[in-house]
Amino acid sequence: MTLLLGAAAAYLIGAIPVGFLIARAFGIGDIRRQGSGAIGTTNVLRTAGKTPALLTLVGDVVKGAVAVTAGAAVAGNEPTGSAVAAVAAVIGNCWSVFLGFRGGKGMATGLGALLRFMPWAVLPSALVFLAVVATTRFVSLGSLLAALGVPLVALALGYPRVAVAGTAVIALVIVGRHHENIARLRNGTENRLGRSVKAG
Repeated sequence: MTLLLGAAAAYLIGAIPVGFLIARAFGIGDIRRQGSGAIGTTNVLRTAGKTPALLTLVGDVVKGAVAVTAGAAVAGNEPTGSAVAAVAAVIGNCWSVFLGFRGGKGMATGLGALLRFMPWAVLPSALVFLAVVATTRFVSLGSLLAALGVPLVALALGYPRVAVAGTAVIALVIVGRHHENIARLRNGTENRLGRSVKAG
């Protein structure tokens, strides 16, 4: 029961639509009707600018960390509770109850969640993300490679199996949420970082 309550708490925190709220606060309106339609940092950057995007990034990362902290505390601060809370937080971000079960792609929330309970597995993947984005300017490609790398690093570092399984589920969710980006990458039509989209 405590595991389910912890998952519910993490889901509700993860479901807070940070990018949606920030975009509205900056006069963009419904961010889902702008740019790519996503509520995450990249679309906020393209439609609203650097400051709202930075606030969205920080907010989603903090949200992920808080969700794991709260969910794990409710579940008894066991590795299983942390892993379930991390997965629940990402699911909340991707399918938010506050947005009719629509939402983001889980990357920043997943980063915050995983930094909270397995930071050493995240850091190498964060470097991969930065390197890929710096050289290609494809945020989506960097996100995909980073997400897929975390379970492998966690396994190599000897994290508990339940933690590795949790990161694998998160990676699969993130990959699934990027299916449109994957199609555009294959077709050569994916947007590169730095391309602005006028809101309206």
